[in-house]
Amino acid sequence: MLLSSINWTVDPEIFRIGNFAVRWYGLLFASAFFFGYLLFLRIFKKEGISVELLDRLTVYTAFGTIIGARLGHCLFYEPDYYLSNPVEILKIWRGGLASHGAAIGILIALYYYSKSIRRPYLWILDRIVIVVALGGFFIRMGNLMNSEIYGVETSLPWGFIFTMAGETVPKHPTQIYEGLSYLAISGLLYRIYIKQDGKPKEGYLFSIFLILLWTVRFLVEFIKEVQVDFETMMTLNMGQWLSIPFIIAGVALLLWSYKRNRSKEVKGK
Repeated sequence: MLLSSINWTVDPEIFRIGNFAVRWYGLLFASAFFFGYLLFLRIFKKEGISVELLDRLTVYTAFGTIIGARLGHCLFYEPDYYLSNPVEILKIWRGGLASHGAAIGILIALYYYSKSIRRPYLWILDRIVIVVALGGFFIRMGNLMNSEIYGVETSLPWGFIFTMAGETVPKHPTQIYEGLSYLAISGLLYRIYIKQDGKPKEGYLFSIFLILLWTVRFLVEFIKEVQVDFETMMTLNMGQWLSIPFIIAGVALLLWSYKRNRSKEVKGK
């Protein structure tokens, strides 16, 4: 008998003791930082950089990610509600994180980090994106475990029936589409980094990251369920509109990187 759909009945909670519960999302969110730390440790060791600076980077990135993702959801998707109820913004355990907000938060945090260690901004951006893409994989797997942010109805054999979310028909498991894409992007960026012996051309990895990751996000949004009601009236949803500036910035940075590094090569001859 051929597979017609997958009945997804995973409980978001791993276990509960009284009012305390350990959830898959929290575990996978923590895994993003744990494995990201290990990957960045290899990068820092390769370049002979103090582990102390890595610990400081972890703190900056964690705060930038969490604050940016939370504010991004509140201000991009439900501004009326959260501006009227600002205390609700602090209740992060109720859900509501936006990857675009996380991206902005990380960019701001890393700017101050680069100043604190007196390194070029693009130096840290070219390396952090390897880890950020890996983290995106874990976050989307967390969304899968939560039975959230999935796609529209599909007749494809790998469609998921998200029973825990009250669905009765197969939907695109867009969390898996995005997650695997982000994992592949992380692998590609790391391979380029190693191939260039830990000395990537300035701005190159960051530009590739911007173009690939946000293009994936833009395309997947076409088959994703709307997250808030006002998106039903939009030709492109909020996630797509927010992705476009990142893609444009990536293309512009790639051209700048090519011209800058080409100029250096010419001068070096």
